[in-house]
Amino acid sequence: MKFSEQLKAGVILDNPIFMQTVGLCPALATTTSLSNAIGMGVAATIVLICSNIVISALRRYIPDKVRIACFITIIATFVTMIDLALQAFVPSLAASLGLFLPLIVVNCIILGRAEAYASKNEVLPSARDGVCMGLGFTFALVLMGFFRELLGAGTVFAGLSDLLPFLSFIPAEGFAIPGLSANPAVMMILPAGGFLMMGFILAVIQKLMAGKEEK
Repeated sequence: MKFSEQLKAGVILDNPIFMQTVGLCPALATTTSLSNAIGMGVAATIVLICSNIVISALRRYIPDKVRIACFITIIATFVTMIDLALQAFVPSLAASLGLFLPLIVVNCIILGRAEAYASKNEVLPSARDGVCMGLGFTFALVLMGFFRELLGAGTVFAGLSDLLPFLSFIPAEGFAIPGLSANPAVMMILPAGGFLMMGFILAVIQKLMAGKEEK
C-alpha cells in the first residue's frame, strides 16, 4: 500500500477514533484543551511508531504464545521513556495528562496495530502505519480539544506556548473569545462534554457519508 493511501486511511477512512471507535478513554478524558490534545496525540504517536518498528523487527523471534506479553513490554518501555521525558521537560503537560499518560500502555490502538499490522509486516511499512494511525488519532484529539476548549472555556490555544516554546507569542492563558469567555458552557470541559462532542462529530461524519452515498 502506498504511503498516501495509508495516510488517507489512518486520518480519514479508518480513523481510530471516529471510524473504529477505539482508544476512546484518552479521547474523552484528555481533550479538555487543545494543548492537552496535542500532547497526548504526539506522545501516543511516538509510542505507536517506535513500538511498531521494534515489534516488526522482532516478530520472527517472539514466540506466538507470549506475543501479547512481549508487545505490552515493548510498548511499556516506550511509554515510560515518554512519561519521564515529559515530566522532565514539560511538567505542566505531564501533570495535566496525569494517569492517562502511562495508560497509553493499554491503549487499544497501539496494541491493536502491533497485533494486526506490525507483527505481520516489514519494518518500513509498519513504521508508516504507525505514522498514519498516529496522525489520525492526533487529528481526532485536536478536533475535539479545540471545540471543547472553545465552548467550555471560551478560549483558544491556552497553554500552547508551554507545550511549543516557538509559539511564545501566544499568551499562556490563550486568546479569549468575546461572548464565549464571559459565559462559557462549562459542561463541555467536564466528562459529559466529551461524550457530547464525540456524539456531535460522529453525527456530522455520518451525515456527510450518507450524502456521498446518495450521490
